[in-house]
Amino acid sequence: MSRMSLLNHPLLLGFEEIERVLDQITKGSGDGYPPYNIERISGEADKDETIRITLAVAGFTKDQLDVTIEDSQLIIRGKQTDEKSKQFLHRGIAARQFQRTFVLAEGIDVQNADLENGLLSIELARPEPERLVRKIDIHERFS
Repeated sequence: MSRMSLLNHPLLLGFEEIERVLDQITKGSGDGYPPYNIERISGEADKDETIRITLAVAGFTKDQLDVTIEDSQLIIRGKQTDEKSKQFLHRGIAARQFQRTFVLAEGIDVQNADLENGLLSIELARPEPERLVRKIDIHERFS
C-alpha cells in the first residue's frame, strides 16, 4: 500500500526534498532533552534575520559539546562520561549523552556558538532572499 502525501499533487513539481525532510523530522528523537528555545533576534529591513537557538546544557563543558552541520542539518551532540573516581552517596544528576538535530533551510548560515552559564547559544543568519523575475521567451515553430 502506498502512502499518500500532501506534496503528491501534479501541480507541485520538485518538492520531493521537502517530503524527505518532513519524514526525517518525524523520525527524530522524541526525547525532550536538552530543552531549548528558538528566538528571532533581528529582522530589520536592511539586515539579515538572525535566529538564536539556546539549549540548556548545564553540567557540560565546551569539550563535551560538539556542533556540526551535516547535509543541511545542525547537529548538537553532548557526551559526558561517568567519573569512576567519585563515590556518590546519592546520584541524582546522571552523566548522559544527547543529540539534538535541527533541519536548516537553504541559505541559513550558522554564525557562531557560545557557552555561558550552562546555556549553549547558536546564532543563525537567514539572508533576505533575492526576488528574481525572469522572462521566458516563447519561440514560434512553423510546420
